[in-house]
Amino acid sequence: MAFDFLEPVSAVVLDFVKKLNMQSLGKKVVFHTKEDFPDLNTAKIAIIGVLDNRGNSNALTVDLDFIRKEFYALFPGNWESSIIDLGDIPEGNTQEDTYYAVAKIVSELIKKQILPIILGGSQDLTYAMYRGYDQLDQMVNLVAIDSKFDFGKEEVLNTSESFLSKIIINEPTNLFNYSNVGFQTYFNSQEEIDLIEKLYFDCFRLGEVSASPAIAEPVFRDCDLVSLDLTAVKSSDSGNFNIFTPNGFNGKEICALSRYAGLSDKVTSFGIFNQHNSKNESVLIAQIIWYFIEGYNYRSLETPNQNTFLKYIVPIDDLELIFFKSPKTERWWIEIPFFTNVNNKLKKNTLLPCTHEDYLRACDQEIPDRWWKVQRKNLI
Repeated sequence: MAFDFLEPVSAVVLDFVKKLNMQSLGKKVVFHTKEDFPDLNTAKIAIIGVLDNRGNSNALTVDLDFIRKEFYALFPGNWESSIIDLGDIPEGNTQEDTYYAVAKIVSELIKKQILPIILGGSQDLTYAMYRGYDQLDQMVNLVAIDSKFDFGKEEVLNTSESFLSKIIINEPTNLFNYSNVGFQTYFNSQEEIDLIEKLYFDCFRLGEVSASPAIAEPVFRDCDLVSLDLTAVKSSDSGNFNIFTPNGFNGKEICALSRYAGLSDKVTSFGIFNQHNSKNESVLIAQIIWYFIEGYNYRSLETPNQNTFLKYIVPIDDLELIFFKSPKTERWWIEIPFFTNVNNKLKKNTLLPCTHEDYLRACDQEIPDRWWKVQRKNLI
């Protein structure tokens, strides 16, 4: 059974939780202990640690106790979703052993409609989470909050800086779209930037997202798996000075992005990677998790519906761009008028999430970039 890979939450954390305020998160969560395993039938969110850092040459041994203590000492919002902590996946004999365990557990939880929050560990574990979708008969949209694109040479695919190459190369190929939020140009070669464009992937520079985090909301709305590299946060806000990062998201911005990820009706797994066992960093990680769960509890569970949404038609040259606006949430979508790919896995992608600004730009005769990219993918 997939859950046999899991070790119980440490006694240090469990003893800490016993002393917490009765209204704290720690008193609302059901833990995997040596004596008991949580009931999966009522759970909605599962927290899982992965104690494997071999994909990060600069990393220390993984210790998640700091993060758990900080998170469980917080107070919940007006939440209804039950949370369980399934403990940790230990380091396997090989990285592939760890990947197998992560993939099996992620797959089983998603099948049970439980959203796993994976605490790593190095970011190459994103590949293992992605492989967890293999048995779910769907294409996968991946969003990485990261300063780098994480392409790498074929001989070093099992690293936190090369997992994207492994996702693209290895069969089965379930990746439909990759979006990077927060890349910093000087960390990525021009060859990598050109490849992102060639593959019609989405990317947003740090500066444009920092100026307006809401521009990234549509890619989360259309995403299945979110992978957060903590080195995307600047050191002055993260508290991570093992690898000094002068530029990056601040604490407020990274929590806003995490909330957008949680709000997405489509996101079914969330991973936080490349932490460095810092007490200060653990405070931020705890708040990132808090904001994700806050977003999850405010999901609108809204299915795009062309019959009940407000419809706007914008003529541009020989095209007619059709936008839809939800009267409930005031979010926007743009219609993709046809698909030449007859793969049944793609049949639900008829409306593409977008922003109000995309509609306004279309009114000024500017076709949204993401609309073009999806159209080009369908012609491949």
